[in-house]
Amino acid sequence: MSQDRRTFLQAAAAAAIATRARPVLGANDRINAAVIGVGGRGRGHVEEFARQPGTRVAAVCDINQAARERAVAQIEKLQGHKARAHTDMRDLFADKEVDVVSIATPNHWHALAAIWACQAGKDVYVEKPACHNIYEGRKMIEAARKYGRMVQVGSQGRSIAHKRRAIELLRQGFIGKLYMAKGLCFKRRRSIGHTPDTPVPPGIDWDLFLGPAPMRPFSQNRYAYNWHWFWDTGNGDIGNQGVHEMDYARWGLGDIGLPKSVVSTGGKFVYQDDQETPNTQMVTFDYGDVQLLFEVRGLLTGPEGGIPMSGGNCIGNLFYGSDGYMSVDVNGFQVYKGEKHEKVLDEKFTESRAWATDPHIANLLAAVRSRNAAGLNAGVEVGVLSAGLCHLANISYRLSRRLNFDPAAMRFAGDDEADRMLTRDYRAPFLVPERV
Repeated sequence: MSQDRRTFLQAAAAAAIATRARPVLGANDRINAAVIGVGGRGRGHVEEFARQPGTRVAAVCDINQAARERAVAQIEKLQGHKARAHTDMRDLFADKEVDVVSIATPNHWHALAAIWACQAGKDVYVEKPACHNIYEGRKMIEAARKYGRMVQVGSQGRSIAHKRRAIELLRQGFIGKLYMAKGLCFKRRRSIGHTPDTPVPPGIDWDLFLGPAPMRPFSQNRYAYNWHWFWDTGNGDIGNQGVHEMDYARWGLGDIGLPKSVVSTGGKFVYQDDQETPNTQMVTFDYGDVQLLFEVRGLLTGPEGGIPMSGGNCIGNLFYGSDGYMSVDVNGFQVYKGEKHEKVLDEKFTESRAWATDPHIANLLAAVRSRNAAGLNAGVEVGVLSAGLCHLANISYRLSRRLNFDPAAMRFAGDDEADRMLTRDYRAPFLVPERV
């Protein structure tokens, strides 16, 4: 690694100090955005940023040459200019023209990429889950605050109208005093099979793909989408699709923080393949006066609680109160009251696309212009807390026991083995720093 690369963090921090002095962008000033990780989700980010008024997608970054080339062509078609392309995100962060970066990398890169971006004076949109473990989530928050950056986490449900309306009704006591929320992630996942270790394909920088994770031989199952199912790079489906419903459950219960205890059970059933994470998982978070339950099912299943099946999936949230219950999913929400479970409300979504990210990105860009982090619908603290629930669940699952947790100390009660799983061993030079 060059000396310039080794001193990147120090130089980026100095640049951020200078950046904080720049004037607030006006309503008509153009925002230059860049997207890091332009695979499937990242290509969506390119399109969604390109649609925003007054926004130019100036650059892209990916460890895969073919993905970079596709993204550059996509931007030229959408906006009529040739975007700059980078293999290493540190080169992108050094680009003074870029105002905002959008991070659509695998999970294990989210926190470090966001921290580096903040140090370089960039505002950030980072996909869910906000972080790969609890320690690095805390460091993301510290970096955002230290450098005065706007950091929005990709929990776009917080910007969708019918989901916001349902939360408003819960706050008003529409189903009485809440005592429980349950998140459902019944998303059909087929076996990933087995793939052998092979030489790294041409055009892929495998060292940069792994980044903070341990060095492993290249295997197709560890690359592309299936990285979700390996502990080095992903968090299983509870941290993939499930973190959306986890965030919504936590929001519905009053944006509660981390619990006093967690117990998670389950396993990887039916399939014999390379996947490490569970395809069936059940979790109970105990807060004392309320409980948050969560369930993951990747195998064949049916609907629950009035949430319909859609393409083999049943995904949404159930809220239980003293007067009735509410079911919320991508299509709308319903409220049932009384001993006879009478349906008293049935509202459908009004957006043109049920899971549109555009309103969430627009919310970030408004904060970029105003410099008001309080205006973010899913700021970094929100995303880190919701991801934290997924991490606590996975630690309990992997240790096969109930865990008592101290949210104030951010430690488990007398459990050094569990505490060690709050972080990871980072591979140099991709270190999440203690001092950001």
